[in-house]
Amino acid sequence: MAFEPPRRLVRALGESVPDADDWVDKLPETAGQAVALRELTVERVQVPGGRSSLVALVRLPDGTPAVLKLAPPRARPESERAALAHWDGRGAVQLLEPFVAEGVLVLERLHPDVSVRSLPEAKALLEAAGALRRLWVPPPEGPVFETVAERTGRQAAAMRGAPAQVAGLVDAALSAREELLAAPPELRLLHGTFRQSKVLAGERSPWLAVGPDPVVGECAFDLARLVRDRVEDLIATPSGAATTRRRIKRLAESLEVDQERLRGWTLFRAVESGVRALRVGRPKDAELLLEFAGWL
Repeated sequence: MAFEPPRRLVRALGESVPDADDWVDKLPETAGQAVALRELTVERVQVPGGRSSLVALVRLPDGTPAVLKLAPPRARPESERAALAHWDGRGAVQLLEPFVAEGVLVLERLHPDVSVRSLPEAKALLEAAGALRRLWVPPPEGPVFETVAERTGRQAAAMRGAPAQVAGLVDAALSAREELLAAPPELRLLHGTFRQSKVLAGERSPWLAVGPDPVVGECAFDLARLVRDRVEDLIATPSGAATTRRRIKRLAESLEVDQERLRGWTLFRAVESGVRALRVGRPKDAELLLEFAGWL
């Protein structure tokens, strides 16, 4: 089978990954080797798929449904592998093979077209929050994963070059980050890029998380991305700002996270995403994110 990378993946990698063309060019060969090594049967490539990896639905030699995932180094697939191994299926998709090849993962098959985002908003937030709570475990010993301070440090450096019209929001976000990093309340292994679309229906558990970009830090950092889920719907309603404040309060209370710390990380992550969207030429996304950040 020809492994044609989905257009969404090629476009996203072109925006953010310097060596994307080289990785994409080698993708058919890399995928073919992974399939041959494990004697996998390929059913189809998932389309439109994600923005950082190619996902193919496959079957193991014994007929067991599985997923073959291939990602470039910039997407930190080895960090994902380490996190999935540490969770060992508790709240997250199961890693079926400890190692196939660098940048190649063989995973438990979930229902790729059924995420909690398909549920009504209130139910979706409840189920997503429940899935996220299960992932917050003590990290393994040693410097296995990047820390929140390290990741946001790189992001903060990039934000300082933002256009003048967003300087006020950038300053507020950077100040919030400095205050939050001064005294983190706990250190847990975090998903890192959690949102409703990252929680899929499964067989052994109703909902399981996929696609982590793991990081070690406080729980409020992980929850912050969930706050702005369906941001386009929030912006479209006159009560969007009030709804956002209620969402922060409800999520903070249900997951026992400090409400002000959640607000602060939500501000930082929204501004960072908005500035990044501006930088790569997605002005509509940037406008939504920065308007949302202004409510905080």
